[in-house]
Amino acid sequence: EVQLVESGGGLVQPGGSLRLSCVVSGFDLDDGTIGWFRQAPGSEREGVSCVSSRFTRGYYSDSVKSRFTISRDNAKNTVYLKMNSLKPEDTAVYYCELNRGAYYSESFYRGLLGPGGHMDYWGKGTLVTVSS
Repeated sequence: EVQLVESGGGLVQPGGSLRLSCVVSGFDLDDGTIGWFRQAPGSEREGVSCVSSRFTRGYYSDSVKSRFTISRDNAKNTVYLKMNSLKPEDTAVYYCELNRGAYYSESFYRGLLGPGGHMDYWGKGTLVTVSS
């Protein structure tokens, strides 16, 4: 059984940092793509970032580029999202999700984070609140 468990959310002041973790069980990270998505109250689900063994530098949405960094630890089967310079508009529930494919083309990752992107498994989410 594939499971994804997120952690690391919390309350942080604007300009602060948080690191989210996603522990994956039942699936080898080398075989798929992990994406972070978020959803704020009253808003659509938004793709934030994704990474795979074939695209290790990660792909980012314009709203978080240069502030967020995604990384993988194969030994722990864990993916991290380091979030710096947080803004109130980053407030949302953050979900870790898995697609069972991994490719070298950037267009694949752009599509995953877009409105029609398909993910096969997801976690229950972790809440990030950015407020003073």
